[in-house]
Amino acid sequence: MSSSDRTSISPLSASADAAPNAASNPMAEHLAQRLYAELEDRRDDLIALTQDLIRIPTLNPPGEFYRDICEYLSKRLAAKGFEIELVRAHGAPGDSEKYPRWNVVARRDGKFPGECVHFNSHIDVVDVGLGWTTDPFGGELKDGKIYGRGACDMKGGLAASIVAAEAFLAICPDFHGAIEISGTADEESGGFGGVAYLAEKGFFAPERVQHVIIPEPLNKDRICLGHRGVWWAEIETFGEIAHGSMPFLGDCAVRHMGAVVNEMEESLFPALAQKRTDMPVVPEGAKQSTLNINSMHGGQAEQDPDFTGLPSPCVPDSCRMIIDRRFLIEEDINEVQEEVMQVLRTVEESRDNFRYDVKELHRVLPTMTEKSAPVVQTVAKAIAETMGKEAEYVVSPGTYDQKHIDRIGKLHNCIAYGPGILDLAHKPDEYVGVEDMIDSAKVMGRSLIDLLAKPEAAA
Repeated sequence: MSSSDRTSISPLSASADAAPNAASNPMAEHLAQRLYAELEDRRDDLIALTQDLIRIPTLNPPGEFYRDICEYLSKRLAAKGFEIELVRAHGAPGDSEKYPRWNVVARRDGKFPGECVHFNSHIDVVDVGLGWTTDPFGGELKDGKIYGRGACDMKGGLAASIVAAEAFLAICPDFHGAIEISGTADEESGGFGGVAYLAEKGFFAPERVQHVIIPEPLNKDRICLGHRGVWWAEIETFGEIAHGSMPFLGDCAVRHMGAVVNEMEESLFPALAQKRTDMPVVPEGAKQSTLNINSMHGGQAEQDPDFTGLPSPCVPDSCRMIIDRRFLIEEDINEVQEEVMQVLRTVEESRDNFRYDVKELHRVLPTMTEKSAPVVQTVAKAIAETMGKEAEYVVSPGTYDQKHIDRIGKLHNCIAYGPGILDLAHKPDEYVGVEDMIDSAKVMGRSLIDLLAKPEAAA
């Protein structure tokens, strides 16, 4: 992908900086009050649904229980009149007979023609890790919070979007357009077996879907417009194997890699810290360019856990490091790569026998939906009306599935909006607040009223 493939971003309209006028027409206001009452009545159902989803341990990697959660969602949504498609991402990264990449797409068409609003949530969760004081897959409700891996990121958002849609259907059975709800695979590992695959198959084509809301946990009064870019690469340094008692007869690849890390500390990291963006990225530290050393391995391969012997004494002839470079919309992808290559050339000039290879693993260009986009304006208006405050516009430090909807689906009217606190994602004792889910469901349902409800739609 060349620099010419960068997502085109127009300047944000100054007139879009303020939240839309909260004044509603009488019909919409009447429907909104009925919607809020419906959602309050469905509080226990929302809690139970969230707990059920958490209790399906959809760990990724490797991709466990995807079919189970898709069938659970299918059964629930089919009972509400949705047409169901189960889609396996054959041939996608990670897809296998042992761990098939299943997705579910549910659609309910209204009585009258109109636009389609799509709620997309990923079904996978990351590894549990250490430090939990609750059962990671127990879905414990305590002090108004539901605990568990994926509670915040993002099964609480999935549940809120489902209950919001169901409440809307209860008060507007004859609505205009269509509502879609999807549960998709592998967002935590790039989304290639999920939204990317569906986008390639036309599920997010602009003629099918006009508005997309992704209920990621960015806080209930925030609208996330997009994300920074990412470039992943594997750097490998080479040496020469020899007996560990005579390292002078070999060439240690790990020491070569140490020199690379040292040069990064001396030149690259300070340079990245000076780069700042005008994107409203949160948290504050992510407004600069960043680089993470994701992993490093040198020498002999690690043995299975049941191996009780010692390693053999050898000089490592290979060392691999994976880097995760997050870059800003003001940066060019070619410059991002060139900075890393310059580090390697600098090390090459100062070390004998320095040999290396660089392999690109993954790239995503930054994207940011305009504040003037219809879905942004609609959700901002709903936040103003339900919470009595203006929406805050933010950009995510990491990528999420908007990248595929934008790049492959060519659908730019897409945002992330949902319940939960971003800082809790992937942490021990992850939780989602029940009130946050109710409030977010009100915003999502209120948005459906503005987009799909016409005078003849109300029950």
